[in-house]
Amino acid sequence: MNEQEILHAITPDVERLLERHLETTKEWFPHEYVPYSRGRDHMEGHVWSPEDADLAGAELTPEVRSALLVNLLTEDNLPYYFRSVERMFGKDGAWGTWARRWTAEEGRHSMAIYGYLMVTRAIDPVELERSRMVQVSKGETPDPETTHEGFIYLALQELATRISHRNTGAQIGDSVGYEVMKRVGSDENLHQLFYRDLAAAAIAADPNTMMIAMEKQVRHFSMPGTGIPEFERHAKAIAKAGIYDLQIHHDQILAPVVLRQWDAANIGGLSGEGAAAQEKLMKRMATSARVAKRYAEKRAAEMQPA
Repeated sequence: MNEQEILHAITPDVERLLERHLETTKEWFPHEYVPYSRGRDHMEGHVWSPEDADLAGAELTPEVRSALLVNLLTEDNLPYYFRSVERMFGKDGAWGTWARRWTAEEGRHSMAIYGYLMVTRAIDPVELERSRMVQVSKGETPDPETTHEGFIYLALQELATRISHRNTGAQIGDSVGYEVMKRVGSDENLHQLFYRDLAAAAIAADPNTMMIAMEKQVRHFSMPGTGIPEFERHAKAIAKAGIYDLQIHHDQILAPVVLRQWDAANIGGLSGEGAAAQEKLMKRMATSARVAKRYAEKRAAEMQPA
């Protein structure tokens, strides 16, 4: 199926999933999660330092600060993600309704995280704003080449984002910060369920093309972050802290979604390129499992007392 054909074929599914989402999601307000009583005016000439932070007695590691910066800047890049989603799905019917609703919900995430970071002074606001200006001025996002690939990427990316938010919140040490990241992560979970099941419907409708897309996206998947200054440095710090690393990527994203939810190994109706892609995908998943195991063993050894 070409892109228009697959969108037409699964329109009943997107209508069903949109209805399910609207029945499940709960209204919430970013301002209710921000501890404004901790805020204070900026003093001209003051240069931020970690001692400025008011985290109810908690102290952030540099790795958690990297995660908070990357997580927020990813949410701030929303205009370009909306551009990509609308371009794939179109503006009409349930497809357009979903794209706009998803955008409205995602917009709350940056409001809540930014508000929390500013009133608590958890990270350097100047570095944050300069990084935001660089990233958003570039307008870069990981853009899947086809709608079929977009279904796969969005499902994996939303789950990866949820896990990153959740794990970041768990390491903040401040109960208010934890609740902010938990609330944002709950939204991301509903989004990943929508995209996961949308991809499943697309697989049922067009298994051959979707298998090719799945193999390619698993092979090339990367977390959002393109355009963020010093993203590689931040990504290494995030992995070091166990917030998002190769083991998490395999055990909590690829294995549960690709292998269990989509049951990639047993997708039938394949021929030619689709069958070849399935074989490549299963070899890649086996390699990913080995890499994840070695990564876990290395981390465990590093944590052993000398």
